[in-house]
Amino acid sequence: KNDAQLEDVPLKDILVGDTLVVYPHEVCPVDGEVIEGQGSMDESYLTGEPFGMTKTVGSTVISGAINGEAALTIRATHRSVDSRYEKITRVMEESEQKRPQLRRLADQLGALYTPLAVSAAVLAWALSGDSTRFLAVLVVATPCPLLIGIPVAIIGAISLSAKHAIIVKDPTVLEQVTQCRTAIFDKTGTLTYGRPSLTSVSVSNSFESNEVLGLVAGLERYSKHPLASAILKAAKEEFLAMLEASEVHEAPGKGLKGVVAGRSVQVTSRTKLMKEGFQQMALLPEQQSGLECVVLIDEQYAATFRFHDAPRAESKSLIAHLGPRHSFDTTMIISGDREPEVRYLAEQVGIDKVYAQQTPEDKLAMVLEENSQAKVLYVGDGINDAPAMMAATVGIAIGQNSDVTSQAAGVVIMDNSLKRVDEFIHISKHMKSIAMQSAIGGMVLSLGGMAFAGMGYLSPVNSAIFQELIDVFAILNALRASVSPKEISDF
Repeated sequence: KNDAQLEDVPLKDILVGDTLVVYPHEVCPVDGEVIEGQGSMDESYLTGEPFGMTKTVGSTVISGAINGEAALTIRATHRSVDSRYEKITRVMEESEQKRPQLRRLADQLGALYTPLAVSAAVLAWALSGDSTRFLAVLVVATPCPLLIGIPVAIIGAISLSAKHAIIVKDPTVLEQVTQCRTAIFDKTGTLTYGRPSLTSVSVSNSFESNEVLGLVAGLERYSKHPLASAILKAAKEEFLAMLEASEVHEAPGKGLKGVVAGRSVQVTSRTKLMKEGFQQMALLPEQQSGLECVVLIDEQYAATFRFHDAPRAESKSLIAHLGPRHSFDTTMIISGDREPEVRYLAEQVGIDKVYAQQTPEDKLAMVLEENSQAKVLYVGDGINDAPAMMAATVGIAIGQNSDVTSQAAGVVIMDNSLKRVDEFIHISKHMKSIAMQSAIGGMVLSLGGMAFAGMGYLSPVNSAIFQELIDVFAILNALRASVSPKEISDF
C-alpha cells in the first residue's frame, strides 16, 4: 500500500502473510518469499550451502539466513514457531537430553581411593586396638590431591587455552578429548573457508585465460553477485589490470552484461543459454561439481568459470595428523551441502567417509550412533551443527558465527583456525598428564603416610601436617598446567 509504514514488531507477533523488510546484513526472522528487491543471503550456517544464494522476486528465504547488501521485502510463509530455525532449536533440546553422561577423572580415582583409605584405617585400629591410629590414618588419607590438585590443573588449562583464543565452556571436555576416537567434521566454514573460489577457467580455442578473466573482472567489479568477489580476487592474484566498463546491465535473473574495453561481455549460465537456443552449446565442457558461469565475448563462447568452496590451508594436514599423533581411528565429513561438493572437498583433504545433504536431525542421529561405539569429537560452525555438537562427547565450534552454536559447544575457537583444534588436544594432554601426576603422586604419598600412621609413627596432628605438605605439592605441580608445553602444536 502507498500509505504503508514500517513498524518494529516482536518476532512472536509475525503472522503468515505479513510483509517484512529485511535490511542489509540482518538475520531473516521467518521463512518467507521475496516480493520485492534483489540480493543474496548467506544460508551456509543453516543448510551447509557454501555460496551466497541469489534472491529475486519469488525466491524463498529461511529464518536464520544472513541478508547480503541489499534490502529485501518478503512475505512470511510460516510463523516463527514453525520456522526452520525454531525446528533446529527443538532438535537441540532433544539432543541435550541424549548428551552422554561422563564420569570425571577425580570421581574415577576417588572410587578406588576412598574404600582403600577407610579399609586401611579400620585395619590399623583392629590390629593395634588403638582408636587414635584409626583417626591418624583417616587424617593423612584425606583426598585433597583429588579435591584440589585436579581442579587447579583444569583451571590452569582453561587459562592456557584462553591465551590461544580457545574458550573452554565445559571443563569436562579437557578430560575427554584425548579419549575420543572418532572425529566428525562439518564442511562449510569448518574444513573450508565458507566462500567461493575460482578454481578453474576452461577457455575456448579463440581466447586466452587471462584475457577473459580481465574482461569479466572489469564487469564484475560493479556487481553484487556472490561470485563477483571470487572473480575479482582471482584477477588480483594474476596481477591483471582492472579494465573499465562503459556499460553494465544486471537484470534480475538475467545474468550480467556490459561493454568492457570496447568489447561486449556477458556472464550467464548454461541453463539460460540452452533456453535461449545458443548455437555453440557443443563448445561448453562437461558439467562438473561446483558452481559455474559461462562467459560470452562479442556474442561468442569464450570460457566457463568453475567455483568451489576451497579447503582451509591447514585442513589436509590436520586430518592426516589426527590418526598417527592423536589416536583417532575414524574421520568423517557430515554436511548439509550437495554430495558432489562434499566429495570434492573430501578428496582434497583426505577423508573417505562422506555423508552429504544431511539435515540437523540426520547429523544428530549419526553422532548418537557413533557415540555408542566410541567417544566422538565433533567440529562445526553452523546452526545446523548445534544439535550434533551438543550430543557429541566433545563439541568444538569454529569461530563466532552463531550464538546458538557457541551455546551448544563445549569449546569455542575464537579466531577461525583449525590449528587451534590441535592446540586444544595438546593442552588437554598436557593438563591430564599434570593432573594425574598431582592426583596419583599425592595418593601415593598419602598411602605412605597411612602406613606410618597405621604403625603408630604419626599422631593425628602430625598426620594433618603431613597431609598439608602433600596438598602443597599437589597444588604447585598442578599450576604447571597453566604454562604452555614445549609442543603446543605439531602439524
